[in-house]
Amino acid sequence: MSANSSLVRQDAGWVNRLFSDQTVSAEYQELKFAIHRKLLDRINLEILSSVSNDRVRTEVRTAIAKLVEEEKTPLSLVEKDRIIAEVFDEVFGLGPLEPLLADSTISDILVTTPKLVHIERAGKLYKTPVQFKDNAHLMRIIEKVVARVGRRVDESSPLVDARLPDGSRINAAIPPVAVDGPLLSIRRFGRNPIKAEDLVRSLTLTDHMLVLLKGCVQARLNLLISGGTGAGKTTLLNVLSGFIPEDERIVTIEDSAELRLNQEHVARLETRPPNIEGSGAIRIRNLVINALRMRPDRIIVGEVRGEEALDMLQAMNTGHDGSLTTIHANSARDALGRLEVMVGMANANMSLRSMRQQISSAIDVVVQIARFSDGTRRVTSVSECVGMEGDLITMQDVYVFEKTGLTETGKVTGRFRATGIRPRFYEQLRVAGIQLSPSMFQTVVEIGKPVQQ
Repeated sequence: MSANSSLVRQDAGWVNRLFSDQTVSAEYQELKFAIHRKLLDRINLEILSSVSNDRVRTEVRTAIAKLVEEEKTPLSLVEKDRIIAEVFDEVFGLGPLEPLLADSTISDILVTTPKLVHIERAGKLYKTPVQFKDNAHLMRIIEKVVARVGRRVDESSPLVDARLPDGSRINAAIPPVAVDGPLLSIRRFGRNPIKAEDLVRSLTLTDHMLVLLKGCVQARLNLLISGGTGAGKTTLLNVLSGFIPEDERIVTIEDSAELRLNQEHVARLETRPPNIEGSGAIRIRNLVINALRMRPDRIIVGEVRGEEALDMLQAMNTGHDGSLTTIHANSARDALGRLEVMVGMANANMSLRSMRQQISSAIDVVVQIARFSDGTRRVTSVSECVGMEGDLITMQDVYVFEKTGLTETGKVTGRFRATGIRPRFYEQLRVAGIQLSPSMFQTVVEIGKPVQQ
């Protein structure tokens, strides 16, 4: 499609206008698949597999062009070019999804039904006119995606979570667990990793907040990044991981390897699902335990969501300072509450007070990040775990984001505010050679002006 590179519009109607000249009719779909079937009957895929990739693509494109010319259905030059491109995508790519995958501004591709495909761009969802022929067509594309990463999906194993070669995450669910037909979700992995200055420029956080978090990483404090789905936890984790010194050995543990660390000494571990007999699964807890035997200076867990929380906390409390991880939670306080539940899942028979003592001594800083109604992502609090008072973990906010309203265009307004509290780890940063100005704990940064009522 010629529109592949122009999927960049600012208003909600940009997707429909982009495809306005590409409405998919049932007749068009039938014609496209008829040509696709004829192509498969005419070419010998086994012979082509032994030929160089560039030559194969050239010969297949030529064969498609000949089949289109042989069609009795009258087609314009634009229609011919379009059908050649789409049949080519069916053979070598992911069919109707290829135009979306080619656009780097799209962060999520969500296929709910063959006729309903949404994308996320700049934090907002848009419906696209992209369609599959039917459930069988969608299922074929899902099988192709899954096969690329050496996984399988069928009735006995109807769920799959995997990673594409470019790092993008895919999740597929098929019947019987998917009631209305196959479901496919693709979380895109940016071609150009977001850098620290990009977060400041987009007002995800302020430069003072970034300086503080950079100091926390370099001083080997343990950080917990908390937030909801799609809030930007992994992106922030990736940025903060970049502040780890080059001379340290890092072990990363993830469900699907997403982190892109620029350091040289990085050992990457990834979970493995069970095999067809239901055995052989390697879970995050297994990898955390194994990582302790790999002489790590830092352990980075992509996301903690189960009994591995206990092993991670014990690692943080036994010499593996400077570890980082993420967790799903709505606030910094909720994040610690969720850790309690996860430690309980490990059947450690620990009292509630013992759990909280483990958590308060292991976690130094909780960074809360959220996605707002306008699609922007902002760090809403940077909180310090102070210790225990009785049976409760005490925390204090160092920075907070306070939402004040919306602009006429629906943009969120607010302010990043330092609470005026100098964190207890300030001295720990100073001893590590990190000098912070006391004035940075007194700042306020305003973002936009709300509509006057």
